[in-house]
Amino acid sequence: MKKFLLSLAVIAFVGSQAFAQTQVKPGVGVNTTNITGDGLDATGQFGWQIGASVAFGEKLYFEPGLFYQTNSFEVQPVGNMPVTDARYNGIRIPVAVGLDVLGNADSFAGLRVFGGGSALLVTGTNSDFLDKDMVESPQWGVFAGVGLDIALFYLDWTYQWSLSNVQTDIDQIDLGKTRGIFWTAGLRF
Repeated sequence: MKKFLLSLAVIAFVGSQAFAQTQVKPGVGVNTTNITGDGLDATGQFGWQIGASVAFGEKLYFEPGLFYQTNSFEVQPVGNMPVTDARYNGIRIPVAVGLDVLGNADSFAGLRVFGGGSALLVTGTNSDFLDKDMVESPQWGVFAGVGLDIALFYLDWTYQWSLSNVQTDIDQIDLGKTRGIFWTAGLRF
């Protein structure tokens, strides 16, 4: 019985400390995505994302998130194929580990660095030559970034390297992997 009560007390203490050091961070932003494939000239265009993350910790923190995201690029003509825009969207699940370099979670202002991995679960496409079944899902990636906190606001800049090809079948056209930049702004509670 003593072990049970001690265990319960430890869990309650750790839980209360974790909750005291938790920040909910809704955000919205823009992104640009380039692709690395061969035999295709494509230029990244702006997409967008909206969602939220939850940061656990004070100086060193763990931050999972959930965002709806669009990726977009313009494909230049190859042979008889016309110039076209390719866009696909999905649910991005980033999981980051970060460090408050200046300040901490409770400071008025702070500077953070972070990195981690993500999965993009593709939910649809809007393209003349790319349909949902042709797009790899999930698309795995790793990222690194820097964030600025001022009062209740935050601004994050993130660079992501894709570990997965965009397409499931690369026999005809290889779109390659994505490289993306994300700017996200929001509130921190």
